[in-house]
Amino acid sequence: MAQFHRSPTYGETVAGTGVLASAASGAQDFIVQNGGDPDSIFGNAGIDPEDIGPTTNISLKSYCGLFETAAKATKNDNIGLWFGQQFGATELGLISYVAIHSQNMHDALLNFVNLFPYHQQSTELSLTESRGLLSLNYRIFDGHILERRQDAELSLGMFLNIFHHCLGPAWVPEEVHFEHPQPQDWRDHDKAFQAPVFFGQRANSLLFKKESLNTNMPTTDPQLLQVLIKCLRQVGFQSDEPHSVYDQIRDFLLLKLPEGCPTLKQTADALNMPSWTIQRRLESMNKSYKEVVMGTRQELALSYLNQRHLQLTEIAFLLGFSELSAFTRAFKSWMGISPSQYRHQIDN
Repeated sequence: MAQFHRSPTYGETVAGTGVLASAASGAQDFIVQNGGDPDSIFGNAGIDPEDIGPTTNISLKSYCGLFETAAKATKNDNIGLWFGQQFGATELGLISYVAIHSQNMHDALLNFVNLFPYHQQSTELSLTESRGLLSLNYRIFDGHILERRQDAELSLGMFLNIFHHCLGPAWVPEEVHFEHPQPQDWRDHDKAFQAPVFFGQRANSLLFKKESLNTNMPTTDPQLLQVLIKCLRQVGFQSDEPHSVYDQIRDFLLLKLPEGCPTLKQTADALNMPSWTIQRRLESMNKSYKEVVMGTRQELALSYLNQRHLQLTEIAFLLGFSELSAFTRAFKSWMGISPSQYRHQIDN
């Protein structure tokens, strides 16, 4: 696989855990259109609607939580998918203006990827090539944000509309990938993207042919582009504090658990640090590797059990258990009841 450009990933220096609030533009009205109470939903997510603006920022965890809360409150499990589809190419704020004022689609993608850390932190955005296709890949790697399906679906919809701005509304990707399990109303995703959609993948990605990348942007403006880049660098995130080992481990577990629970050594190798360093740093936080694994599995289990279409055997697999009985024993040790009993309780 050829990899062209990317934002920081495991063990590298990144900025904090925020996102420019322009990413939530129009969310209040969209929630109302879906029968929700925006004041209640924003309040539960810990976001003040007055903070939504082109140069303000909000917590990335709160932003993801906003749409997870909205999905539950409106009983629209695909609210993130449809919010992203209707999101205009300029509504993402400065980062989208940088893209649409670039010279062509190729430059737009490079600028978008390279400058994305100023717009949103704790995130990897990359442009890679494999199987003769280019892939725009998106992943949050904040270990504290486990529920992020709605964000993934709305983000790819937002990215899609930048392609449409340059290549026209009839343009469609070859494939769409999501890292989360297949949702109940998965056929909506095929309809929204007009392309085959695959779930349980390594990243959230738009895969496309590179023939159209030299197409000029209809709104290209070299002088304005330089002003916008300067402005984004000024108002965007400037911090360069590295993520804690705890966050890095949690994110690695999210990626690897469906393949089986990784050992400490496997995790250490992935993070490019000795096992004893991981143990020492976790000990300074009064944690152990085993506790981080258990806590991550427990939080994911509670989230998956709320997704009624997921069978218990599938949940066990997603959590890295070799068989359902092992998951059941672990869940009983965490919650005092079996997974099926827990699901029965939340249904009532």
